[in-house]
Amino acid sequence: MDRAHNKLLLLGGALSVAAALAHLLVIVGGPDWYRAFGAGEGMARLAESGSLYPAMVTMGIASVLFVWAMYAFSAAGLIRRLPLLRLALVIIAAVLLLRGLLGVPVVMLADGPHLNELRQSLTFMIISSFICLLIGLCYAAGTAQAWPNLAKPAREVSTNP
Repeated sequence: MDRAHNKLLLLGGALSVAAALAHLLVIVGGPDWYRAFGAGEGMARLAESGSLYPAMVTMGIASVLFVWAMYAFSAAGLIRRLPLLRLALVIIAAVLLLRGLLGVPVVMLADGPHLNELRQSLTFMIISSFICLLIGLCYAAGTAQAWPNLAKPAREVSTNP
């Protein structure tokens, strides 16, 4: 399959960009948005107190999502080939699939203050886990389709001795 026509990687990248933008909007939206999007009361209170921690964590997540989108777009042929393309796509797909499959069970079975808070907003965990699973499936299936085309390009052979 031609990289430029890999709709699954294009969709995975677009969904990653959408998720990154949503995270940036949470920063702009402030404490109420942290609450509404499931970041927890602790993060909302830190944002209310003027702490930079919530914004930095959320910006970090958004940055990772943007990088992941660039890898999907690279594999789909929209942008130049990025380093370690195959490895990155496999890791990205694995992280998203694991988050999608294990997010709710971990919150339900593990213990900790933040996990206890997430248990109270189980709807957020279910929805976010589904979204991660969907995006992860796009990356996994798109990577599988594109795998032969993702091999490292052969180096040019010089004709000079």
